[in-house]
Amino acid sequence: MNPEAFSSPVFVKRATYIVQEIASLADAIDFLNEWPEDRRDVIHEAALRTCYDAYDGRKPVSAARNAFFGFAKRAAILEDAISAMQWLAACKSGRGKVQV
Repeated sequence: MNPEAFSSPVFVKRATYIVQEIASLADAIDFLNEWPEDRRDVIHEAALRTCYDAYDGRKPVSAARNAFFGFAKRAAILEDAISAMQWLAACKSGRGKVQV
């Protein structure tokens, strides 16, 4: 198992119909670094710092996951894991495709 992997992924909304799975420290750090500067706040800063600390081995990966989860919840981009998994399963099975 990847030591940087989260125990369970966090699903976030990137846009209206785009959900992204954040499954590791690298995913979380990339997402946080891409977050618009005008929307960054102390919660964003704390989450990013915690992720870097976990990446460097100064904090457990679980602390980084919790910090990212808190950031996503506060930013109102947290997606329910069950809904996201059902949507992913539907996409993989071919259901949900639009016929043109």
